[in-house]
Amino acid sequence: MVALNDNNKMSKQTSGFDNYAFEKDSQEERNKQECVVEGPPEKENEPETSEGVLEEESKSEKSEISFLVVEVEQPDTRAVEMQSKQETSEGEIENEQKNSEKIPLGIVEKIRRLFIGFRKIEKVENLPERPENLSADGKAAELAKSPQVEISLEDPAEVENKSENTWKEGNGPERSEEGPVVAENNLDRSQTQRAQWGRGTEFLMSCIAMSVGLGNIWRFPFAAKKNGGGAFLIPYLIVLIVIGRPMYYMEMSIGQFTSKGNCKMFSKLSPMFRAIGYGQVIGAFSVATYYCSIMAVTLYYLFASFTSEFPWSTCNESWINYTEKNGEVCIDKNTNPFDQTLTKTISSSELFFSIVPSKSPFFRIDVLKQKDDISDGIGIPDLKLTLFLVLAWLITFILSVRGIKSSGKASYFLAIFPYVILIVLLIKALTLEGATDGILYFIETDWTKLLEAQVWYAAVTQCFFSLNVGFGTIIMLSSYNSFNHNINRDALIITTLDTFTSLLSGVTIFGILGSLAHEMNVEPSEVISHADGTSLAFISYPEAISKFTAVPWLFAIMFFFMLFILGLGSLQALQGTLNTAVKDAFPTIAMWKISACTATLCLLIGLLYMTPAGQYILDLADHFGGTFIIYTFAILEVIVICWLYGVENICIDIEFMTKKKVGIYWRVCWAILMPVLLILIYIYFIFTQKPLVYGDNKSYPIELQVFGWSILGIGVLQMFFWIGYYLYANRRFSAKEMLRRTFSTEHWGPDSKERTEEWKRYKEALIREREPIKGNWFKRKVAVLVGR
Repeated sequence: MVALNDNNKMSKQTSGFDNYAFEKDSQEERNKQECVVEGPPEKENEPETSEGVLEEESKSEKSEISFLVVEVEQPDTRAVEMQSKQETSEGEIENEQKNSEKIPLGIVEKIRRLFIGFRKIEKVENLPERPENLSADGKAAELAKSPQVEISLEDPAEVENKSENTWKEGNGPERSEEGPVVAENNLDRSQTQRAQWGRGTEFLMSCIAMSVGLGNIWRFPFAAKKNGGGAFLIPYLIVLIVIGRPMYYMEMSIGQFTSKGNCKMFSKLSPMFRAIGYGQVIGAFSVATYYCSIMAVTLYYLFASFTSEFPWSTCNESWINYTEKNGEVCIDKNTNPFDQTLTKTISSSELFFSIVPSKSPFFRIDVLKQKDDISDGIGIPDLKLTLFLVLAWLITFILSVRGIKSSGKASYFLAIFPYVILIVLLIKALTLEGATDGILYFIETDWTKLLEAQVWYAAVTQCFFSLNVGFGTIIMLSSYNSFNHNINRDALIITTLDTFTSLLSGVTIFGILGSLAHEMNVEPSEVISHADGTSLAFISYPEAISKFTAVPWLFAIMFFFMLFILGLGSLQALQGTLNTAVKDAFPTIAMWKISACTATLCLLIGLLYMTPAGQYILDLADHFGGTFIIYTFAILEVIVICWLYGVENICIDIEFMTKKKVGIYWRVCWAILMPVLLILIYIYFIFTQKPLVYGDNKSYPIELQVFGWSILGIGVLQMFFWIGYYLYANRRFSAKEMLRRTFSTEHWGPDSKERTEEWKRYKEALIREREPIKGNWFKRKVAVLVGR
C-alpha cells in the first residue's frame, strides 16, 4: 500500500523531479503547483468547521492517492521513447546517406574517415533520456516496478537545504551520501577533490615537456645512425604509427575517462590489476632516481661554462697516468696536432681519442671521480655533485609543490624554451664549415639494416622512451583533464612534434660534429662512431663547442641549460606519477607534503649515483628498472586494456566521453597490431639478453647484482601477491565466482556518480543495438573493428 504523510506536509513538498535537479522556488509557488496537480480547487471564504476540514482532508487524500496510483500504474514509456528516437535517428541516417550519395566525398575526406575515423555522433548515438523519476542525487526511484511502493516524503526543512545546482550533461552536481551536493566544476575545491588543469593548453604543454626530453637529443640521432641512418626512419615511423601513437592515445583516454592516476585507474578496472599500476610506479621511481643524477652533471657543466676558459679544453697534469693507461694522448686545444716537433707520431684515430676520447679525462676524473674497479666498494658521494643533485631536486620540488596548479604554469616555459635554443644551435651549425658533411652522413641510408630484427627492436625502444609510454605519466597527466577534452587532437600534435624534434636535433648535432671532424681533418665517421649517449652530451659536444671562434661560452651555456630544462620537464612528470599515486590513495594529505616526501626519498637513493661507481649503478638501474620493468608492465597494460577489457568497451567509453566515433585505424591497432607486435618484440628482448657488465667487460659484484634483480623482483612479484591475495579473500566462493570477483569491473567508470549512471545506460543502449549479430562471433568481431 502507498503510505502518505499528512496533507500539510504534502502541500509543502516540491513537485516531482524537474530536469533532475531541485529548483529554488518560493513556498507560495510550490503550494500553487501542488494545488494544480489533479487535486480539487480550494474554495475561498468557506468557514473552517471540523467537519469541513475532515471532509476536505479526505477529498485531498483521495485526490493525492489517485494521482500517485496513476503515477505508479502508468506503463514505462522509456522503451517506446527509445524506439521512436531510434526510428528517427535511422531516418536521419538514411537521409544523410542519400545526401552523401548525391554529393561525392573528396579523396582527402575519404582517407580521413577511414584512418582518423572521427565524426560527430548525432545525439550521442541514441542516448536514452533520463527517466522522469530520476532524482537530483542520481538515484532512480523505480516507481513503475510495483504498485506497492512505500513513499516517504521529506521534511520541508530538508528540502530547503538541498543544493540548487542544475545538472547539465554530466558536469553537474555530485551528491555524496555523507554530505551536501558539491559541483565538480566548483573552483573552491577541498583537498579531497581532484584538481583540473586551468587551461587545456597546460595539459598539452606538460605532455610536450614530458615527451620531448633527453632521449630526443642524444639517443635518437645515434640510434638512427647505428641502425641504417635514413633507413631507420622507416621502421621508426611504422612503429610510431602502429604502436606509439595508438598507445599514447589509449593511455590518454583511460586516464581522462576515470580521472584517476594509473594505480587507482587499474584498481577501478579490476582489483587484481592494481599490480600493473604499482609496477609502473616502481619503474617511474627507478627512472626518477637516476634521471636527476644526469641533471646534476648537467648543472656541473652549466656552471663550469661561465668560466673564462673551459676546464675540459686544456690538459691537466693529473690526467697523465689515466691517459697513458688507456693509450690516449692529451693535446691542448691551441696545439697543432700536425706539428712536426711533437715527440710522438699520432695517427688520425689517436688524434681523435686525444681530442674527443671515449673516456674523457675531465668527465671521468674531474666530474665523476670514476673508478675502474668497484669490487672493493662503490665509494662515497662526491660533494659537488651532491650539491647539484640537491639543487636539481629543490627546483623540481618548487615546480610541483602545488601539484598541477604550479607545474601547469611552468609547463609553458619547459615546453617552449628548449625549441628556442635548439633553433639557435641549428642556425649556428648550418654556418659552420664541414656541417654539411656531418648532416649527409646522418641521412646516409643502409637499406640492408631493415632486414635485421635489432633495428626494429631499437625503433620500439626509441619510441617508448621518447614518448614515455608505459611509465604511467600520460595516464597521470590526462587524469586532470576535463571529461570532454579533445585528447585525439593533443595525441596527434604531441607524437608529430616529438618525431620532428628528434629529426631536428639529429641534424643539429651531426652538423656540429661534422664541423668538429672538419677541424680535425678527419672523416665524420671517425668522430661520430665514438660518440654515443652520455659521451655525446658531456664529451663530444662540449669539445666541439670549445672550437667555436665566437662566444663559445654563450653556446655552451645555452646547450647545457637546454639539457637541464629538457630533463626537468621529464623529471617533473615522473615525480607527478609518484605524487598522484599517493594522493589517490590518501586524498586528505596535502600535495606539498607528498611532493616533499617523494623528492627526499629520490634524493637519498640518488646519492648512490654520485659515488665513484655511480655510472655503473646507473646502468644497472636503467637496465632492470627503466627497461625491463617498463616493457613488462607496458605489455600487461596493453593485454588487459585491449584484450581483457576489450576494444569494444574502450571505444564505447571514448565515444561517450568525446561524443565522437572511434575510427577503424585505432580499432585495428588496439585489437591486433599493437598487442601482437609488442609481444613479439618482448620475446626477442628476453632471448637476446646478455649478461650485464661494466668497464672492460667486468662482471658486477654480487651485491650490485642483487640490487638490480631486487628492483625487477619487487615490480614483478607484487603482481603475484595481489593475485593470491584476492583469490584467498574470495576463497569461500566457487571457483567460477572466485574468478569473477577477482577480475570484476563493476567499479569501472567515470569519477562522477551521475556521469557513471549516464554511461551505463548509454553502454546498454549500444549493446542492445548490436544484439542481432551477437550470435556470430566472427561477424561481431568484424563489426567491432569497423565500428558498427
